[in-house]
Amino acid sequence: MIESVVTRSGIRNGMVNVFAPHATGVIGVTEYDPSLLRDIWDTLNILIPRDKSYRHPENAHSHIRSLFLSPSKVFPLIDGRIALGTWQSIFFIEVDTTPRTRKVIIQVIGE
Repeated sequence: MIESVVTRSGIRNGMVNVFAPHATGVIGVTEYDPSLLRDIWDTLNILIPRDKSYRHPENAHSHIRSLFLSPSKVFPLIDGRIALGTWQSIFFIEVDTTPRTRKVIIQVIGE
């Protein structure tokens, strides 16, 4: 999806900003491996548990988790390609309690 936006932009060199305009949705960048993703989720559950008593009703843990994770990432664009490390992937992380319809804003800036 991001690559197709970059291609359609016609921009060859610059930056790609990927932003999730949601209070409980974040953009992640790491190796996209199912076992690693489970480890990340387990770590979030240990550090910021869902079943703790919070003052905010229903999904305080979701909002707190999103404070530690970023809703946006900026990537270099070199020769029409997003510059990522060998094992890096860009993905959306839902930290809220229920699935929701989400959108991601992708801006390609450069020449």
